[in-house]
This record gives sequence, structure tokens and C-alpha cells, in this order.
Amino acid sequence: MKNKKQFVEDALLSGKRIDELIKIKMQEEIKQAFKKVSTKFIKKKVHSIKEVPTKYIFSKNAVFKKYNKNNNTVSFINGMQAEAMLGLDNISREKLLKGEIDVFSTENSFVKFEYAEVISRC
Repeated sequence: MKNKKQFVEDALLSGKRIDELIKIKMQEEIKQAFKKVSTKFIKKKVHSIKEVPTKYIFSKNAVFKKYNKNNNTVSFINGMQAEAMLGLDNISREKLLKGEIDVFSTENSFVKFEYAEVISRC
């Protein structure tokens, strides 16, 4: 808060017009935005559900293994499909988000968390 007050005070004492002050402020914001955008990203696979940020668990970046009990087949689904399979089972959903469990079952299948591709800045 002091920094903002100091900026306003310096601007008023500098004798510049408001248009010039706005232009300077916009240039500073643009520099910060370009600096933020120019950083590189790293994509890594995280296999432990406890280490995955919650926003990635039920996203397209997460991979779950699904075992169908009726057909004895295994397939892979993404996090959004896994969340849809949970339906109204909010208890399992919350435990998955907290990292307490990595497997849940439905009426005709078992679903296990495999990994998530997490994107982070360098």
C-alpha cells in the first residue's frame, strides 16, 4: 500500500500531465506482461496423486486407467472422463483431490490414477 501511495505522490510532484503518467504506467505494465510471457514452460509427468496440483487431477492432462469388470478390458481415460464416472460420489471426489486415494470403483469398473502432465514455469 505504501508503494502505491508513494507512486501517486511522486506522480503528483513530478509536474507531468495525467496523459504522460498514464502512458508511463501502461508501458511498465506491458514490460511486466512481456517478461511474464517470455518465460519458458516445462511439461513433466507426475505419477503421485499427492504431488499433482488439484486443478490438474480432473483435467485433460490427467490419465486414469480403467478396468472394465464385465469385459475384462483395460483402457485409458482422461481426468474429465474419470470425474464424470464418479457421478454423485462426492466423497471419493474429495479424497482424490486431497490425494488420500488414487483408486475408485463404479458399478462395473475400477479406475486408477496413472499420471498427470503438469506445466510449470522455469
